[in-house]
Amino acid sequence: MKKWRPFATMPEQYIELKEVINKQLEVDQPVLTEEQMEQINFTLIETLHTNKQVYLTYYKKGQCITEKGFIQFVDFLGNLFVFIDEVFELKNKMKLSELIDARFM
Repeated sequence: MKKWRPFATMPEQYIELKEVINKQLEVDQPVLTEEQMEQINFTLIETLHTNKQVYLTYYKKGQCITEKGFIQFVDFLGNLFVFIDEVFELKNKMKLSELIDARFM
């Protein structure tokens, strides 16, 4: 697909080629086992209380994204958590169901 990029002379054509390439890179959301979910919950609780930095891997729009940051708030009943990323120090509010993995640094 990359060899056709020089031929994308019209903006519409380039947009369509970019969409085709992005669709090919999409993956399905992994299904977690009960043990994996318990490990993630344990990691979230421990990082919340000790204020340790953590690697978070989450699923968003067909991609698995890994970021480094701090957990600020976890609501297990509301199915959400808030973390502050290391780079821009922005608060990110996400669903716990999107979380794939959480590991200490």
